[in-house]
Formats: sequence, structure tokens, C-alpha cells
Amino acid sequence: MKKIIFASVLFMSVFFAKAQVSVNVNIGTPPSWGPVGYDNSRYYYLPDIDVYYDINQSVFIYDNSGKWVRVKRLPSRYRQYDLYSGYKVVLTDYRGDAPYAYHTKHRANYPKGYHGKPQKNRGEKPEKNKKPKGYDKHDNKNKSHKDKGHSHDDRH
Repeated sequence: MKKIIFASVLFMSVFFAKAQVSVNVNIGTPPSWGPVGYDNSRYYYLPDIDVYYDINQSVFIYDNSGKWVRVKRLPSRYRQYDLYSGYKVVLTDYRGDAPYAYHTKHRANYPKGYHGKPQKNRGEKPEKNKKPKGYDKHDNKNKSHKDKGHSHDDRH
């Protein structure tokens, strides 16, 4: 009888331990413009534009006339903002679903233009009009005379 109780307790403790670990796993993948070294954080605060980013849901959170909204892309007024060069405050001390509950504190501690410790982004900034590595596309306007007569399908 003691063996059955012991086995049951052992089984239950293993089951609950696994359940607890799965709850703490970070769901989202940090964006390439996010800072290196903060894989367990959920939110960034972008002081230059006064916007939050939720890593788990891959959305920006901003105040829209008194209402906090979540969107996949930055609002048009921020579209020119460079996420790669702008400073990201990593909120390591907040675990809830509404980081803006501390918005007054965040604005006071991290005003527009704030820069703390130097940051390195997780990835490189994509260059506009850059061809992918290993891609050798010939432009029809710049074809040499020996390329004439070959279709795009004949190459590679």
C-alpha cells in the first residue's frame, strides 16, 4: 500500500512540475530589431515614440486617444521610425498583460531620446533593394550581347 501511495505522489509531482515549466516558456520570438540578451522578457518600451512592443503576441501597443490598442504594424505616424537604431527599454520587471498600467512611470524614467546601456540588435537591418546573397539576376536593360537569346528559364 505504501508503494502505491509513494508511486502516486511521485507521478503527480512529475506531472505538475512539467505543467509548471510549460507555463513559463516564452511564446513569442523576439524580432530581429530587438536587443540581444533578453530572451525571457515579454515587453519593450520604445521611448522615442512612446510605444510598447509585446514579443509574445508580436504586436505594438500604443495610446490611441485614451484607448490602448494592439496592432501588428506601427501606426502611420510612426512608419518612418527606425526600429533598428531606436533605443528599446526591456521591461524585465513586469509580467502581466498591460505594461501601460505603468505608463506614467515609464515616461518619467525613459523620456524621449533616452539611451541606457549600448544595445546590439539580434539581427542586421535589412537593406532596401538589396539582392539576397547568391542571387545573380540579370537585368534585361543591362544584358550583354552574349546573353541575348537566353530566357530567364535557361539560367542556373
